[in-house]
Amino acid sequence: LFLLTNLAVMIVIGIVVRLLGADRFLTANGLDLGTLLVFSAIVGFTGSIISLLISKQIAKMSVGAVVIEYPQTRGEVWLVETVRRLSQKAGIGMPEVAIYEDPSPNAFATGAFRDSALVAVSTGLLHTMDENEIEAVLGHEIGHIANGDMVTLTLLQGVVNTFVVFFSRIVGYVVDRVILKNREEVGIGYYVASMVAEIVLGILATLIVMAFSRYREYRADAAGARLAGRSNMIAALEALRRSHEEPHLPETVKAFGINGKSVMSLFSTHPSLEDRIARLRASNY
Repeated sequence: LFLLTNLAVMIVIGIVVRLLGADRFLTANGLDLGTLLVFSAIVGFTGSIISLLISKQIAKMSVGAVVIEYPQTRGEVWLVETVRRLSQKAGIGMPEVAIYEDPSPNAFATGAFRDSALVAVSTGLLHTMDENEIEAVLGHEIGHIANGDMVTLTLLQGVVNTFVVFFSRIVGYVVDRVILKNREEVGIGYYVASMVAEIVLGILATLIVMAFSRYREYRADAAGARLAGRSNMIAALEALRRSHEEPHLPETVKAFGINGKSVMSLFSTHPSLEDRIARLRASNY
């Protein structure tokens, strides 16, 4: 969700910038690197910050999560009180607690601020795991919040966005002025080359973001082990692995969930469940 929203905002900002002629201004003035860097940072961080600020609202809409304002059943009371207890133990404010319809066992956390985040669990999680395993999953998600993963991801995404914009404009400038030898204010070569470079560099930047996403899953597992017990965290991950269906979230919120792919890849948001279980078994949490 964060990455897709960030990309959408970046595209809109890029269109507006070009309509206003900011790109033409930079190329007409020799593409001053200092000015270009400031310009790139504004474009790069704006997308990340907007994505962060609206992440909770968009996540709830994406999965149809219903926030538990007044617990009605024993299960809802237990869920809210468990989140409250774990949040106090982790030193964060009480998050909103929500449930969404999905037969797959899963959960996710998101939000711009540690003291007003969101923890959502699927109906599949509640139906297929016992209370100890669910508590471990909740500890994992609260670990994401306590570790400040959303803010850290925002800063990282803003930095890589900045360099994508910065270097794509330089590539466009070089192609337009050096290779095509255009001497006008701006040529078609600049727009085409900078657009292609932005796509290629954006893919490479995604590798960096995904590597961080995998790293933070290990940290969230460690937090879940500390908050709910290592054996419970391992049991929860093993329950996911034993599921007949590979647990999944909608692509829009997958990066903030508990599940992982069975095979690691450079573009995977999660390490494999096997790797996560092995690391927990070798830890002292």
